[in-house]
Amino acid sequence: MKLKQFLFLIILLNILLSCKEKPTKNIKNEREMQTYTPRIIKKVSLQKFDYKKFGLQTMAIIRAIDIVGDNAYFVGSKGMIYAFYPNGNFVITPNNFFGAISPNFRAVSHANKKLFALSIESPARLYQIDLDDKQGLLNPNLVYTEQGEKVFYDAIAFFDAKNGIAMGDPTENCLSIIKTNDGGNSWVKLSCDILPDTVDGEAGFAASNTNIAIVGDNAWIISGGMQSRVFHTTDKGETWQVYTTPLLYGTESSGGYSIAFSDAKNGIICGGDYINKEQNIKNKAITTDGGKTWHLVADGELPGYISCVQYVPETQGKEVFAVSTEGIYFSNTKGKSWVKVSDEGYYTIKFVTKNVAWLAGNSKIAKMILQ
Repeated sequence: MKLKQFLFLIILLNILLSCKEKPTKNIKNEREMQTYTPRIIKKVSLQKFDYKKFGLQTMAIIRAIDIVGDNAYFVGSKGMIYAFYPNGNFVITPNNFFGAISPNFRAVSHANKKLFALSIESPARLYQIDLDDKQGLLNPNLVYTEQGEKVFYDAIAFFDAKNGIAMGDPTENCLSIIKTNDGGNSWVKLSCDILPDTVDGEAGFAASNTNIAIVGDNAWIISGGMQSRVFHTTDKGETWQVYTTPLLYGTESSGGYSIAFSDAKNGIICGGDYINKEQNIKNKAITTDGGKTWHLVADGELPGYISCVQYVPETQGKEVFAVSTEGIYFSNTKGKSWVKVSDEGYYTIKFVTKNVAWLAGNSKIAKMILQ
């Protein structure tokens, strides 16, 4: 074959290959992201749980909710756990479920049909509880305990069926972070050698079990008090970075209370000062780069103090709800502006679908329906 013929064949082959259809992005998903129009909520219905109908004289103070399938679990003070099932069944922890102990729970999560309830103060106790749709809560097993003057745990969350973390206030010069990689059967406290240092008075608030946000292998933790920062891991807790935030801090009651991410890049932090709940300066901020930088939003506008913020599922991070003892607030601008949709005060909120969420507070539980 002559050289000219050979070169012509090579050029022709390259042209043919370049004309082949190239892999395309998921155009449908991108179009949905671009065309999704956030809702204007016309009606918010709160179905309040009437515990007296079940023969209860009172309820616990509840600051943590977990959704497992179609079931909702609430953990609270005095060792109380409330379970709601879609068929209308309602179960609570029986007397002496934890022996003679009545743990003050403020954190809950799940893995592999097991519920994990974490108490706050020393000795902190983490229980693994079997879940049974027919029999309810079974076999509480103490899988981690920690004792010490400074021990105080705030939140717990799982990456997947095997890996989970919980966080608490510093007992040394770093946040207290415990980790599991066997589905919660065993837990190990991370050394301060691999964690960023905290400043004196920097800690967490056990207000709603939303100090931790997880997306994939990423976890973000919000701190408050004498400093308010975001601690970030990209590898399920193996390595950590810390980033500053513009939130107000400097007292034991001020700083970040809650953090949420809609994806690996976009997140929101909220807080304020629970002693000065009307204060609405420097208490809401968003990120678009995975938490490295944060920008204040709705500064000087409602809401003031916020104990819990959550993205509405299936809304591409454009719809957000926030709650506190002062009411329920909704944003359809990614948190840049807000409207108050209810004067009812709650500590925490957890979505089941984009139209249904559970709320809990001081001796009360409610289901919220959006229309």
